[in-house]
Amino acid sequence: MMTNDQLAQWDRESFFHPSTHLGQFARGEAPQRIVTGGEGVYITDRDGNRLLDGFAGLYCVNAGYGRRKITDAIAKQAGELAYYHAYVGHGTEASITLSKMVMDRAPAGKSKVYFGLGGSDANETNIKLVWYYNNIRGLPQKKKIISRWRGYHGSGLMSGSLTGLELFHRKFDLPLGQVVHTEAPYFYRRPDPAMSEADFTAWLLAQLEALIEREGPETIAAFIGEPVLGTGGIVPPPAGYWEGVQAILSKHDILLIADEVITGFGRLGTMFGSDHYGMKPDLITIAKGLTSAYAPLSGSIVGDRMWQVLMQGTDENGPIGHGWTYSAHPIGAAAGVANLELIDELGLVENAATVGAYLRAKMTEALGDHPNVGEIRGEGMLCAVELTSDRATRAGFTPVASVSGKVVAGMVKRGVIARAMPQGDILGFAPPLCLTEGEADEIVRVTAEALREVLG
Repeated sequence: MMTNDQLAQWDRESFFHPSTHLGQFARGEAPQRIVTGGEGVYITDRDGNRLLDGFAGLYCVNAGYGRRKITDAIAKQAGELAYYHAYVGHGTEASITLSKMVMDRAPAGKSKVYFGLGGSDANETNIKLVWYYNNIRGLPQKKKIISRWRGYHGSGLMSGSLTGLELFHRKFDLPLGQVVHTEAPYFYRRPDPAMSEADFTAWLLAQLEALIEREGPETIAAFIGEPVLGTGGIVPPPAGYWEGVQAILSKHDILLIADEVITGFGRLGTMFGSDHYGMKPDLITIAKGLTSAYAPLSGSIVGDRMWQVLMQGTDENGPIGHGWTYSAHPIGAAAGVANLELIDELGLVENAATVGAYLRAKMTEALGDHPNVGEIRGEGMLCAVELTSDRATRAGFTPVASVSGKVVAGMVKRGVIARAMPQGDILGFAPPLCLTEGEADEIVRVTAEALREVLG
């Protein structure tokens, strides 16, 4: 029985929802869910439904719902000092402590962390810092950024340009001209099915080298990539990919930005994805797992060689002209401190590795032989099931994304949330890092039931 219909009406009349079909929602043709609570890996809505959240919100509630340690820290901070800015050397106990905790966990060779609010603004910060860096070095032409098709880096003007998904460009006049895209490291979608993994890696690297030569290496400032493609399909890179990319970037004096908004703080079963894949980035983007989304907070971790040039820039030009009102917001910082402590106390990084592997193994056992399952893949607490109309040809369904949405809807009816990933028929899973094997079994059971309901 639906309750509180006035709230539902206000929702349709007043609320501009992100990533939503606006017309259908406003007219009442699209579903709405008003979420009222959460505990562990479950959320509840105002109609009394209890749902296992197999996507941790948006890959972000890593510690799980209802963690009093984090909410108490937020309340305590709000009572003591709800806000003060971080400009011109101001700090709070929470922001300074969190800075130290982040740097203690960051990969080697890093110097400082700048805090923002979300992954999009962190990547906007990163690009500004890259441009500033090359201007201080006397290289004003070295400004283009290489991203990858199917990468996701945010929804701002620059961050949306970096994103390599058509939906985020369509009718927005994006991407901006300073961004160029190279091929996605997506082995299942390799151009020639006969390619081995090693062949595919070599092809990707050749494509990157050719792009740099076409654009002119003297014009390329940085390369940005997620250690594992996230919204573009939950796709781990092929063997040797990051090693090969870094060799090319080093040869051409191109910086590496690791977008770890999804992978940072445990999702791959390591504290950072950069450590997982042997990446040595100059900048690391962090957000979601930093606070488990209990409060908005993001960050840009700056490497040593960049930091030295940034300091030189302020010696030559005065204070750096970059900042957000809410940079290092004390409530977000307090949430981050408690969250990182909780990740350690509960062993969530290790749990992501073991239970994540269990989830993929059980998913493969249940669905690996299904005629419409093309690939089951993932890393750490990430899993994807790619659907196909023909396993031999890897053909998709027509129209694109016509099947995955039906499967996900069938899963919700059975009490489990998954995500239909964009630009394909892909079921995505990124549960809280506290997931148990029993809860993983429930995700697999419901996925199999919904898939067979839709495809037989």
